[in-house]
Amino acid sequence: MNSSNKYKRTNYCGELRIEDIGKEVVVCGWVQRRRDLGQLIFIDLRDRTGILQLAFDESTCREVFESAATLRSEFVVCASGKLRERSAKNPQLPTGDVELEVTELNILAKSETPPFEIEENSDVNDALLLKYRYLDLRRPDMQRYIALRHRAVKITRDYFDENGFYEIETPMLTKSTPEGARDYLVPSRVHKGKFYALPQSPQQYKQLLMLSGFDRYMQIVRCFRDEDLRADRQPEFTQIDLEMSFVDIEDVIEVNEGFIKRLFGEVLDVDVKLPIKRMTLREAMDRFGSDKPDLRFGLELCDIGDIVKNCEFKVFSEPVLQGGSVRMIYVPDGASLPRKQIDSLVEFVKTYGARGLAWTKLGEDGSVSSSFSKFLTEEENDAILTRAGAKPGGLILIVADVNEDVVFASLGALRLECAKRLGLIAEGAYEFVWITEFPLFEYSEEDERFVARHHPFTAAMDEDIELLETDKINCRAKAYDLVLNGSELGGGSIRINTPEMQKRMFRALGFTDEEADERFGHLIDAFKYGAPPHGGIAYGLDRIVMHLAGLGTIRDVIAFPKVQNASELLTACPSEVDEAQLDELGLVIAGIFHPPQR
Repeated sequence: MNSSNKYKRTNYCGELRIEDIGKEVVVCGWVQRRRDLGQLIFIDLRDRTGILQLAFDESTCREVFESAATLRSEFVVCASGKLRERSAKNPQLPTGDVELEVTELNILAKSETPPFEIEENSDVNDALLLKYRYLDLRRPDMQRYIALRHRAVKITRDYFDENGFYEIETPMLTKSTPEGARDYLVPSRVHKGKFYALPQSPQQYKQLLMLSGFDRYMQIVRCFRDEDLRADRQPEFTQIDLEMSFVDIEDVIEVNEGFIKRLFGEVLDVDVKLPIKRMTLREAMDRFGSDKPDLRFGLELCDIGDIVKNCEFKVFSEPVLQGGSVRMIYVPDGASLPRKQIDSLVEFVKTYGARGLAWTKLGEDGSVSSSFSKFLTEEENDAILTRAGAKPGGLILIVADVNEDVVFASLGALRLECAKRLGLIAEGAYEFVWITEFPLFEYSEEDERFVARHHPFTAAMDEDIELLETDKINCRAKAYDLVLNGSELGGGSIRINTPEMQKRMFRALGFTDEEADERFGHLIDAFKYGAPPHGGIAYGLDRIVMHLAGLGTIRDVIAFPKVQNASELLTACPSEVDEAQLDELGLVIAGIFHPPQR
């Protein structure tokens, strides 16, 4: 039967059930597969909600039956008829009790054979999936992820609307103020030689909105950062962006804990216990070696510097004497790891800067094997075992270095690796924690100066304000991150709200008053007209949805993502542009490529 406009869907495929038997139904979708049994043809029809079996009987309507015989995978059809009970039910399908006895069939579009089968949990090469992303997105699991993202966004908007937030859009074309990640620049045709920047975040605009009297702002906003990609990072991403006036840290945390409880409760039926636990950055590093600790398992770090600082084993004693660190983790069932795996852990920590990994393995029979015990006294070895709480079957892993950050990075990653290998991470567990008391500054080797750890508009803790100029390394920020299962969901801070303090902050960062005015004068001037105390937070929406979906990458919850080198395989961008476009913008590309001529 030819395509016509005489169709109107009455139901989605996946919503029909046994109680709908006898209804006249019209469904639309894609052919998943066809089974030809001679006088009977069965079609699995797929739409975004699921699959419904269509039944075609040659004796009922020969024209419709012959049309069904021409159907192939991914044809687009509209079918109408009466819903009936299936004789051979499929308990694997929500619609497995029913089928549609088709009396009318419209073939709306034919399809060539797709480059891969449209099926759940495809093991097809990622590059091929992304080249044909529109086909990849037809797969049922991908449809669920995008639907879940939609639901998360709706819950977000509803929650913040109910709590008095206005959603206000901020500009996509902004001023470049290099201080952090690299900007994406957009040349101006009207103002030749000048550039806009795509926003890394709406930070300055949302602060200006607080100055404008909008007490509570929220935006689901696209942001752009020209930085290297990884599993939870893309060059363009989406933030849930918030700002609040007349608040301090407790007020921001309170409203956001309510949001997290609502979101995870409605989407996953997970009861997030409030208040969410808190931990200072120093405690997080000391215990877990990370500023985003995974609390779903133990294997906490333990400092043994006091035990080994005077030992004869220079690998341990020298780092302590030079101001470094010697720390260990104790893995209760780690002795089950074969020697080959322990050797692989030695190589693993080297990727984080460690020079090696010392270990002691305690057999279930009371035997002890160690890579270092012969270099220590019996008392020193016993002290280490005692501090670890070591028992038969356990494994002690030690990293020593003159740079404490290397020890933290190595052991922080090692505890995760051991937990994965030994199956210590509980499925379906959600462990949230607020990390607080971040440094206001961090030293940049590349810039050879102190830079803002968060951004230059973050306020110092009241008791540390006098350290701005005299002791930057110990000056703490009114900043906070929300971490879930070892992943940062969002971060924010209380902001500076006076021109005097903002200028002082810029001077502490090494800006002259002239440089500060050139880059941020609009904000400093705005503060002269009465800025309320304000603060906020920004969540990575893609990362939140990744956790809600139980995935390990944000790419699967973004409709059209980029790959490792920041290109998009579907449209083959970025791409060259022709010379006429460059001329119009007043640009010359030197030494990179020759644009094609028109």
